[in-house]
Amino acid sequence: MSVTKVIELSASSSTGIEDAVRHGLEKAAKTVKNIKGAWVNDIKVATDSSGAVREWRVNMRINFEVD
Repeated sequence: MSVTKVIELSASSSTGIEDAVRHGLEKAAKTVKNIKGAWVNDIKVATDSSGAVREWRVNMRINFEVD
């Protein structure tokens, strides 16, 4: 039998959504073991005054197995 836990975090990237997700997972993996997956539940953008995308932001839930 296994038990999993879910945590929520936010990550950002000036490059894109996929990069923001990758950055968030890599950062979380430094302190969280046994990551099994993630759900992106919110995507936002920060823009400059002309409306151009300056930064992509994601909120996601990370699922990991508890030892």
